[in-house]
Amino acid sequence: MTQTMIQRVARPAIVLALAAACRTKGGAAPTRSDAPAAIAYPSHIAAGGVAPRGATLTNPYAGDTAAVTAGAALFTAMNCDGCHGGGATGWVGPSLADGRWRYGGAAGEIFSSIYYGRRQGMPAFGGIMPAAGIWKVVTYLQSLEPPNDVPTESWK
Repeated sequence: MTQTMIQRVARPAIVLALAAACRTKGGAAPTRSDAPAAIAYPSHIAAGGVAPRGATLTNPYAGDTAAVTAGAALFTAMNCDGCHGGGATGWVGPSLADGRWRYGGAAGEIFSSIYYGRRQGMPAFGGIMPAAGIWKVVTYLQSLEPPNDVPTESWK
């Protein structure tokens, strides 16, 4: 039997095995309680007004002025200002000081963006930076006062 013939026979078997593995008992679709808990994003829109369950991350350094200073130092040391500019005002990457957040501005949402990264060029720092350091950067970013007049306005 040639390798091409083996592949023709094996592919349907693999597809059937994967389909069977995706089903729950009785062939029903998984229920909400079967879904794994993930990070909750309160700023996202939920279909039908019902948000899926998820964990809420809490910043252990919220309001800590020493953490703001340490976070500012980490922001520079990790070269965040290389993309987001000095003072996080924006450069190649978006401003993190203008009060507008694509992926949510809550502490847990910012942490998640830094820890896991984002598709459009934000690298994941969770593999090289401890969570405590990321929380300090979050504390620094949330301490920045948005300007009274931002350079661009959103479309209405």
